Amino acid sequence: MTVESRSLPFYRAGELSFDVRAFGWEEVFARDTVWGDHSHPTHELLWHDYGSGAVRVGQRVWTIAGGVALWIPAGLVHAGRAHAGSRQRTVHFTVDTPALGEDPVTVELTPLLGLLIDRLGVKGLGERSRELTERMILDVITPSEKELVLSVPTSELISPIVERVRDNPADQTTLSVWATRLGVSTKTVTRTFEAETGLGFSRWIAMARMNRAVVLLGAGDEIADVAEQVGYRSASAFITAFRRATGLTPGQFRSPE
Repeated sequence: MTVESRSLPFYRAGELSFDVRAFGWEEVFARDTVWGDHSHPTHELLWHDYGSGAVRVGQRVWTIAGGVALWIPAGLVHAGRAHAGSRQRTVHFTVDTPALGEDPVTVELTPLLGLLIDRLGVKGLGERSRELTERMILDVITPSEKELVLSVPTSELISPIVERVRDNPADQTTLSVWATRLGVSTKTVTRTFEAETGLGFSRWIAMARMNRAVVLLGAGDEIADVAEQVGYRSASAFITAFRRATGLTPGQFRSPE
């Protein structure tokens, strides 16, 4: 697999000045593309019209797909990834725009919000109309509960588990087997996961599988194939687990034909 790596600079919030309060950008990616740690002088709202991507802040990784955007505060250091075949869009807001929080916040891309964002790109939009549109965007932006975020543990003790799940999310190795391999008790493994991620062993494995599933769905893979690739014996069991984890159905994450 070909991966393109891009570098972006670091900025403090508001370090640069802009003539407009909000401006957008979009790109379709022919290959997997990654950005190392960087920051923006503006608040950023990032999403994928189709396909998927991810944003990492420290140990936390947000998967971006399925009509959910991520608000990234100005000056916050983060890294990113866009998967091949995805269309990524962003809108940047200057720092005089009220931030949604000090940390990233997931935002649901409602039809109204989408129309307002598209209006910012209309050629010849007057200053008064632009200002009104920007205010309406800020009025309708609301945090979403549909968050797919995974904390990646860094403990050397459980790194073999993390690497195995990353390489093969269908792996069925149980907690007791892992504990035996690592030479510790099952309680030690569970406590390590809980301390670093807030989730126990089984919950963390399930969320890691959902993150991989979103990438595969965004690439256009069939739901039954995705279920098998992330370790579920049937499509129905996968759909139930997926909906429990994301609040959406797998079909809502699939790339258009």
